[in-house]
Amino acid sequence: MGEGVKYLTGTQVADRYHITDVTLWRWLKDDGLCFPQPMRINRRRFFREDELVEWERTRSSVSA
Repeated sequence: MGEGVKYLTGTQVADRYHITDVTLWRWLKDDGLCFPQPMRINRRRFFREDELVEWERTRSSVSA
């Protein structure tokens, strides 16, 4: 994984947004939501924290 880049597991992402794993799965399937896609290692999902922060930034400007 990238040096200096922080990765979060699917469980950590679900905790971050106070959602269930099922909701996270739905967000990943929703093309209109543009949720960052994870990389997979041995059937585990890892999300780049910087991509999540950027997604949050774009979502806050959409809802404003």
